[in-house]
Amino acid sequence: MKAILVRYGIRTFKPTLRKAEEKLEGLRTVEGTPLPQNTHAEMRRQLARLRVVREQISAIEQERLRKLAAAPAEERGPHAMVRLLARVLGVGVETADMLVNEMLLRHLRDRKAVARYAGLTGSPDESGKRRRERGLARAGSARVRCGMIQLAWRFLRFQKDSALAQWFRMRTADGRSATRKIIIVALARKLLITLWRLVTTGEVPRGLILRPAS
Repeated sequence: MKAILVRYGIRTFKPTLRKAEEKLEGLRTVEGTPLPQNTHAEMRRQLARLRVVREQISAIEQERLRKLAAAPAEERGPHAMVRLLARVLGVGVETADMLVNEMLLRHLRDRKAVARYAGLTGSPDESGKRRRERGLARAGSARVRCGMIQLAWRFLRFQKDSALAQWFRMRTADGRSATRKIIIVALARKLLITLWRLVTTGEVPRGLILRPAS
């Protein structure tokens, strides 16, 4: 939708707002003219599709919460893992459910196996005495890898005083964007190992904030 409006010089319209359809009526091009009728109709169709998708996502989330609430109060198992992960401030039920079912239910040997499964390890290129990194191996679960990198950025907002957040800030003190992009992957790897230890051994790292158990 933003791409459609950019053609007319409109860059401030936010389709995710509740009153987006009402604001659509008042949109004007950079010349001050209303949107063409075809473009206006296309925008309305796009907004209708967005509304349906958001309703479906909400229904899925409500069903997940219902099943989680109806599940027996077990000390171990997938539902217990999801509940525990969801207590970590910054981790939502959807992310917790994805991590548990995609990865944490598997019997992984050690932290290196955890990082490899998520594809958050390096891909070294060795030739004689020369060794260089070629970026992420990308041999693991793409869904876990993408989810963890997104979670790592969110973790920095919600867990500012944690040891992991302090570790990130110390290594990105130069303020360079390239450095932050590299270190965020390392943070995602460390965070995943931390969450794995949390659900398998109950180890809570220093500074990690947990919501009260419900």
